[in-house]
Amino acid sequence: MPSATAQDTGTPPARRAHWSVRLAEFLDAHAGRPPRDKTERLAWARAFHAELQETGLAAPGWPTEDGGMGLDLADQIAYHQRMTAARAPKHPCGLSFIVAPTLIKHGTPEQKKRFLRPLLRADEFWCQGFSEPDAGSDLTSLTTRAERAGDEYIVNGQKLWTTMAHLADWMFALIRTGPAGPGGAGISYLLIPMKSQGITVRPLKDISGGTHFSEVYFDDVRVPVENLVGEENGGWAIARTSLGHERATAFLSDEFRFRRVVDELHRLAKTSGAANDPLVRQDLARIEASVRVLASNSRRALDAVLQGRDPGPAASVNRLVRAEFDQRLHEVALRVLGPDAVLGQREPTAPEGGRWTYGYLMSRSSTIGAGTAEIQRNAIAERVLGLPSGRKQA
Repeated sequence: MPSATAQDTGTPPARRAHWSVRLAEFLDAHAGRPPRDKTERLAWARAFHAELQETGLAAPGWPTEDGGMGLDLADQIAYHQRMTAARAPKHPCGLSFIVAPTLIKHGTPEQKKRFLRPLLRADEFWCQGFSEPDAGSDLTSLTTRAERAGDEYIVNGQKLWTTMAHLADWMFALIRTGPAGPGGAGISYLLIPMKSQGITVRPLKDISGGTHFSEVYFDDVRVPVENLVGEENGGWAIARTSLGHERATAFLSDEFRFRRVVDELHRLAKTSGAANDPLVRQDLARIEASVRVLASNSRRALDAVLQGRDPGPAASVNRLVRAEFDQRLHEVALRVLGPDAVLGQREPTAPEGGRWTYGYLMSRSSTIGAGTAEIQRNAIAERVLGLPSGRKQA
């Protein structure tokens, strides 16, 4: 979560040069090509981010008192540009940067001390326990319940489409602790150890053949009351911090990753000869325009956070634009590949290791996860454009 002071004054020139030089030296020593083996690649990324944190070069937008760098908007953008250009490994648990701003804003000093450092170092992985079988985009209808028993909550219910649950050490979850009501009443924000007795994780195979998602069952799971973030039954307002940062600051680096991927797609089209097709060139021009729109929207959402405003409206636009761009990008990539698009990652002769086909398969969920495209359009219509809500009229 960015520092308000950094936004008001800007990062001092001497300090800007200081972090810039230190980061360049760090990347020269630690960045590079990742190992091909999946297990080795994960270990490499964890080691990279552990050392990044120890060097004081992690979390460019967090306040310095919470272990971050406290950089202003311009320097945060420069930071992510340099990390992307150096092909530095992404943090192996991106969900950590959804719960982190929530803890910074709403957590107790004890919670910050306990969780933020291992989170940055990738010593502990997090998963998000929001969606349920009957509460996907409409999270206020969730039914997983926690009953207070002394200094513990006893949790029962089910979460679904939980990313990285099979690897996670902790879950940040929305749990019902009171009666349902308007505005997300009766919902609390709990931090749940995934190794707790009574938790069952069942991985779900997706279209790519991987198991990125799981369903999670809670059977009389005991969670200390000290793991409650904020006030009991006040979790919905707190969740807005998580959702806003998920759609705003958590995806800032995607702006530069997509810029690099689009450049790589241009090169692929040229080397394969596909760029000679005027229809392909037209598609590539649309992708080029879209990646620039994506950059503008990302900065608008981040600027709202830096100004202390609710990033919700801008973040909803950003979320929708990003999701649909991801799908269009990979659709064009498959067109560029032609018949080779049917070759996946397991085929040794697949162009570029089958990365484009894999990306296409994974992008199918872009307009579903973290709020469907339809939900985002409703939010934009009502909260950004001020159109009447059909739900209120029903």
